[in-house]
This record gives sequence, C-alpha cells and structure tokens, in this order.
Amino acid sequence: MEDVLTVRRWRRYGADRLYVTQGSGARVGSVDLQSGEVVADDPQHEVGLRRAAQAYLRADVTELAMSLPTAGVGALDPVDESALQAWLGGDDWDSTGLAGIRGERGSSLRTRLERMGDAGWQVVHDVPLGRQGSMVEHLLIGPAGIFTVAERRHPGQRIVVEGRTLEVDGRSMSYLRDARLEATRVQGALLAAACAAVTVRGVVVVHGDLEVRTVQPQHDAFAIARQHVQTVFRALPVRLDPARIMAVAHVARQRATWSR
Repeated sequence: MEDVLTVRRWRRYGADRLYVTQGSGARVGSVDLQSGEVVADDPQHEVGLRRAAQAYLRADVTELAMSLPTAGVGALDPVDESALQAWLGGDDWDSTGLAGIRGERGSSLRTRLERMGDAGWQVVHDVPLGRQGSMVEHLLIGPAGIFTVAERRHPGQRIVVEGRTLEVDGRSMSYLRDARLEATRVQGALLAAACAAVTVRGVVVVHGDLEVRTVQPQHDAFAIARQHVQTVFRALPVRLDPARIMAVAHVARQRATWSR
C-alpha cells in the first residue's frame, strides 16, 4: 500500500514552519519558512520532504496529502528547486541550492544547541505542547537548568531589551511574554509528569543587533544573540547534576508528557 505524506503549516509566536508526517503519524521532518532550514528525520526521506513542501506551497491549502516518493529518486527538478528556494528566501539560503542548505546547517540554532552535548546538555526539538497545535521549538536541559528556546529573525534591525520588554526598531514585540507563558506551560507539564521541583525559563534567540540594557531576574525570560548561544548557556551557574538531567530529558522525550 502506498504511503502518504501529510503537510501542515504551523504559524505561532513569530515562527512559520511546515511539518510533514507519514500516514502512520510518524514524522518525516520540517521546513522552516523563515530560515530555509530543511530537517529530515530520515535522510532517505529528504527528497520526499522537499517535494511535499513544494506541492503544499503551490496548492495554497490548509493541509495537503500526497504520495511518498520512492527512496533514491533524484532531487527536485531545477524549476521546482528554484521555486522553493525563492519562496523560502532568507539570508541562510545559498545560491547553490540543496548543497547550500546542508552547509548552513552547521550554523543553525538546532546544531548550535546539539553541539553542547559535550558539556552535558540534552536538547529535544519540536515538542508538541498540548492538543491545540502549539509547538516548543527547542527544549534545552542541562547543568544550568531547563529552558524553552525560541528563535526570532530580524537581520539588520535593532533589538533592545529593557526590563521585561523587547523592541525591534522601536516597535514593542511580545517575544519575552510569549517565552514566559511557554516556559510556564512546559514547567506545568513536567511537574504533572512527576518531575518534582523543576523550574523552566524561557529564552528568545534573536538574529539582529541586540542590546540588553537591563539584566533579567534569575527566573525570568531573557534574550540572547544567536552567535552567543553556546557561550551564554555554558557560563550559567550549575543547578542540575548529570543524573537529574538524564531523568528529565527522558521524561521530556515521552509523547505522553505533552498530551495531557
């Protein structure tokens, strides 16, 4: 029986992504429509993932179902590749197409977070929070504690954090407030899943000219520039031991934790 790919678009908290699943419900991967990052859970399905994204954008529908291409089939036709690249745009795209995307993964936020594994950090991506379609971009668990991490792109724009507010070119944005709410929901879900005495802090990673005028309180949400992600997290005070980190990460990777 021919498998089917389902494509759904998710737009919240400033993010805009396509999520692709198989008919069985298994994830195929995602396409970030802001940064252009393509993430295939299985490399053999990357061509299918990209074809599904292209078909979805062409169709202009809420949800799209299509047949899963056979593994090993060649890349997109040049016209389709160019069309998808033009739609996604963004400063993370390279004129060399697919090879350019793969090269840029080395500097993506996802990769920067994963590289902290050597310092005892665990990261869970695309956490489905609740039954209303909310998604936590990254859940970071490590020596300094537990953090929800969201990425916001404003290349070339001036971003100022003062008190509990964040402004982009003088316009107030809700990013920090959203991060606080998201962290509170994640903390509640972990507590309900028997992770006692956990505290979750929201983090907004920004692309742009960031100026932090006041240091945020210890448990409040905060913003950092993408290029400083590893430096900031590695420098935070140690709060969790390795056994605790592994235990919380195990709970965080269970789908039942987030479906309550």
